[in-house]
Amino acid sequence: MKKHVVLFSLLLTLAVSAHAQQNGPWNGRRCAVVLTYDDALNEHFTNAIPALDSLRLKGTFYITDIFGTLQAQIPGWRRAAASGHELGNHTFTHPCEGGRPGREFVKPDTDLTQYSLPRITADIRAMNALLFAIDGKTKRTFAYPCGDTKIGGTPYLSGQKELFVGARGVRAGITPAAQVDLTNTNAFIVNGQSGEALIAQVKKAEARQGLLVFCFHGVGGGHGLNVSLPAHRELLRYLKQHEKDIWVAPMVDVAELVKAQQTRP
Repeated sequence: MKKHVVLFSLLLTLAVSAHAQQNGPWNGRRCAVVLTYDDALNEHFTNAIPALDSLRLKGTFYITDIFGTLQAQIPGWRRAAASGHELGNHTFTHPCEGGRPGREFVKPDTDLTQYSLPRITADIRAMNALLFAIDGKTKRTFAYPCGDTKIGGTPYLSGQKELFVGARGVRAGITPAAQVDLTNTNAFIVNGQSGEALIAQVKKAEARQGLLVFCFHGVGGGHGLNVSLPAHRELLRYLKQHEKDIWVAPMVDVAELVKAQQTRP
């Protein structure tokens, strides 16, 4: 009798595993796509959020006050969070490493090379407190401004891991759940690509059954890194049309699934 029970249990486990594989490793889909939007631009309210909402897709918005507009935006962010979009931490002051080619936009008072670990820690925690006041959530993800992760050779989030489910970087790459680095998750920077080119990245993620994170800034304007409205709309429509195969979710939800899979015995 015991042998039959053991055999039945083994067959059931194999069947469940095969069913999960057949239906995809990403919440039952073949791949996961995260739509992230950096820098708290006004165009996120006028262009990005309406486009997402029209198709019932949810994005992640990494909030900062780099342009001094955050106070006026708070009601809008509160509405976005209430409708299911994630508000992520992008630091309050958006510090980046200056003094090298391509970083001429970095001002002396927000040059990360002049920050101390206590200063960046206070900055990040202040933004977390503000975001909690906006949306009341405690589970959150982080995005490194400019992809810079260290101060004086030390990863500046190393002492603040309890604050975030995951952190997004700027290195391109599509990865399976087992290989996702939750301390610096890959992201595809969008800057001028056509809708067809963006969809091609999604098709790669489907083929590899991996995670693809898009990093948007301007949407129809508002930033030097920009996606046109038609390209953005074309990508969103493709994702919606293929939602049975593609899991489109906020970064925090995807990070929680990855963490669960990576820590599973």
